[in-house]
Amino acid sequence: MTNNSRPVAVFDIDNTLADTTHRQRFLERKPRDWRAFFAAAPQDPPLAEGIALALRTAAECELVYLTGRPARCRRDTLDWLAVHGLPEGRVSMRADGDRRPARVTKLELLRELALGREVRMLVDDDELVCQAAERAGFTVVRARWAVPSAALTDAQEREGRT
Repeated sequence: MTNNSRPVAVFDIDNTLADTTHRQRFLERKPRDWRAFFAAAPQDPPLAEGIALALRTAAECELVYLTGRPARCRRDTLDWLAVHGLPEGRVSMRADGDRRPARVTKLELLRELALGREVRMLVDDDELVCQAAERAGFTVVRARWAVPSAALTDAQEREGRT
């Protein structure tokens, strides 16, 4: 079986694999400090449930990491995934100037992936992303193992920042 014939499992990063609790404070102030929020990402502790699910899933699927983080955070993101023992996989990030809601950008990538591959599942903590993916016919696993953040939800939906 070649890599291209394996199904794809798509994993969000923030609050699915990485615990962003320690950096939420940068989003709770006005104005929001996006530079500090993303600069603190390399210190995110791993979320055990998300990591375990990714490792189990990698036995059957190729992993694709889908994040709303801006592309300028690519090196930090790749390093974080490696440090925490996650399998290599494509990392799809938001273009630096893209401010569309996460439910739009992520669904767009899911549809692109599905053109040539079976997308076995999406694992994400963002309820609006999950609902949009389900409406489009994708199987969704809701990552409910992280502490929800109203500031992060607002940032994803209204500001298109993560």
